[in-house]
Amino acid sequence: LEHIRKEQAKAEKGKRGRILMKMNSLTDRELIDALMEASRAGVKIELIIRGICCLLPGIKGLTENIRIVSVVGRFLEHARVFCFGSAASLQVYISSADLMTRNTEKRVEIACPVYAEPLKKRLYGILKYMLQDTVKGRLLQPDGTWKKRGSRLCRKDSQLYFMEQIQKPEEVKEES
Repeated sequence: LEHIRKEQAKAEKGKRGRILMKMNSLTDRELIDALMEASRAGVKIELIIRGICCLLPGIKGLTENIRIVSVVGRFLEHARVFCFGSAASLQVYISSADLMTRNTEKRVEIACPVYAEPLKKRLYGILKYMLQDTVKGRLLQPDGTWKKRGSRLCRKDSQLYFMEQIQKPEEVKEES
């Protein structure tokens, strides 16, 4: 909540506020409300949510600065990554839990900062690549439906790309 509010404060001062998160589920009402407030202030929010999502993006005046993508494929992904800010001010956290009320209020969960710049850039690049997935990626619509993001001209399969990179790790590139 503190980091969401910091990005909101930046946007309210006319600076660029930015949030990028990846998780399996988003159901915590307090966090959803905070993301909506940040969106109304002009913070650009991109979420990669594999499963349950109780936030509708793209609603004028409420969540128009929020984009939610789901990538479901071969991997059962459990990475939770939370990024705040951009470029030199980028703060990245990895976590053990989704942003669900049962996790935020009834359990002890860990989120720890990533300090090493190469790791922060790599995690951020992975998330940005996932946002561009046109094969397995789906975009959540304001009415709650998921729209396929397919493109015949530019096919990007993030899971296939990551599998290929694992087979030749010395060639992994940082995507922006």
